[in-house]
Amino acid sequence: MSECQFSIARKSWDLPFLAEAEELAALRRVVELHLRRWGLPELAGPANLCVTELVTNVITHVGPGTPTTLSVSMNGVHLRLEVTDPDSRALPTLIEASGDAEGGRGMALVNAVTDRWGVILRGDTKVTWCELPTSLRSPTDHAEGPRVAKAEALLALFSFGDIGRPSRSGPLSVSVAEETVIELITDLLHWLRSHGSDPDEVLDRAQTRFENTLCRMTCSRSSVGAEGA
Repeated sequence: MSECQFSIARKSWDLPFLAEAEELAALRRVVELHLRRWGLPELAGPANLCVTELVTNVITHVGPGTPTTLSVSMNGVHLRLEVTDPDSRALPTLIEASGDAEGGRGMALVNAVTDRWGVILRGDTKVTWCELPTSLRSPTDHAEGPRVAKAEALLALFSFGDIGRPSRSGPLSVSVAEETVIELITDLLHWLRSHGSDPDEVLDRAQTRFENTLCRMTCSRSSVGAEGA
């Protein structure tokens, strides 16, 4: 039996925009969408916190309407966020804000949720960057977890030759994995129907269980974040 490993291509992307408070919600939606496509939805919260604070720094210290670019990429197994603006003088700093201070918390929050951050000066522009840790073993790896690991083990047992494809080894794309999952689910639904079960009811129950599991994971991460704040 061949060993199956599934890879996710995470291509870096840039988004130019004007630094305005009204743009923050749209930026957060774009980041969340891309992280879901990358199989890293659990990073949406901390990533959006960083994007919000970095862009707010540009608005506050450089000025509203500043031409800015958000770049998202993988640096090894870290998620890297970069915000580029045209002012190399207004540098973000990490300060210890007092409890009743209205400002100064931005980079402290970024520092709290990331592994590292910094500033790169490039002529008349600056890049403020930060990197978030992931559970990945490689830049193209999928996010590990007990259910994900069990699913991959099942896919490895499900012979590609049985569905009209040649046996494969080495990294496989998510699109190939999707087709394999669809074939496997279809076969299981046929099995359920042949044994007198209602496939639609089973699918509904599975969807509900899946959503409940995601909700518990999200609530657990939010609770941990609140305790560390």
